[in-house]
Amino acid sequence: MANEISRPVALRASREGAAATANGYGMLVVLLAALAVLAIGIFNARLMPWGPIVIGVGAIGATFVALGFYLLQPNQAAAILLFGDYRGTDRTTGLRWTWPWMTKSKISVRVHNITSERLKVNDLRGNPIEIASNVVWRVSDTAQALFDVDDYKQFVNIQIESAVRVIGSRYPYDDFDADEKTLRSDPMLISDELRDELQDRVAVAGIYIDECRLTHLAYAQEIAQAMLRRQQASAVVAARSKLVEGAVGMVEMALAQLSEKNVVELDDERRAAMVSNLMVVLCSERDTQPVVNSGSLYQ
Repeated sequence: MANEISRPVALRASREGAAATANGYGMLVVLLAALAVLAIGIFNARLMPWGPIVIGVGAIGATFVALGFYLLQPNQAAAILLFGDYRGTDRTTGLRWTWPWMTKSKISVRVHNITSERLKVNDLRGNPIEIASNVVWRVSDTAQALFDVDDYKQFVNIQIESAVRVIGSRYPYDDFDADEKTLRSDPMLISDELRDELQDRVAVAGIYIDECRLTHLAYAQEIAQAMLRRQQASAVVAARSKLVEGAVGMVEMALAQLSEKNVVELDDERRAAMVSNLMVVLCSERDTQPVVNSGSLYQ
């Protein structure tokens, strides 16, 4: 008989709930009362036959109440556990109290800010690029953060790196041929998609992503010079195309006005020569030097 392969048990997701805790200031009054009973028993132990009993009751009561106190700062929570069983989360700030046998695991729900390291990733076209991001996140579900992952901070750091690599390889760094979305020209779109990708990955840990932004984007050093020359060549071609387009329009307008106003009549050969001269003047990078013809136009 073939051996059956055992499958891992599915993770039971934890969900945060409110814990049944008490106001610490009210229990502080109870503590003071227990201390008063203890003091009365100590000072009157010789006068009262039940003095040791009073001392014992006061000491036990004071110790019992004192062990249940804990303090919560603003934007801090405490997960309450009873012998390993999750009993809820307390988010009320100030002095709090719960049964002494309850375990309190404090967790910060403040906003965290992480800037990832510069990662080398191949973009959609296979070009190696360097990319880094800044992520603003916070804990939204304390039960998931504490009990569904081993270390939620390390988990977030690893998922940030993974999400940045995925988004970096999904788009090209720049667009040279077609009008498409790129990492360089669409930073807001890339940031929003990075946030969605990361949110899907860290939801299991009860983490909420407030914001994602790319902080560094560049070609890797080994191809940076080649890509710079490519960008410069593309810019030159684009500028030349615009210049030629404008020059053709100006030549066309000049010939049309010359013909319309009957300034001069040109045959096809002279018209071609004038077009050539005008294009040279308009498209040249340097100032042209005119040559004055003092004779006949046809000499």
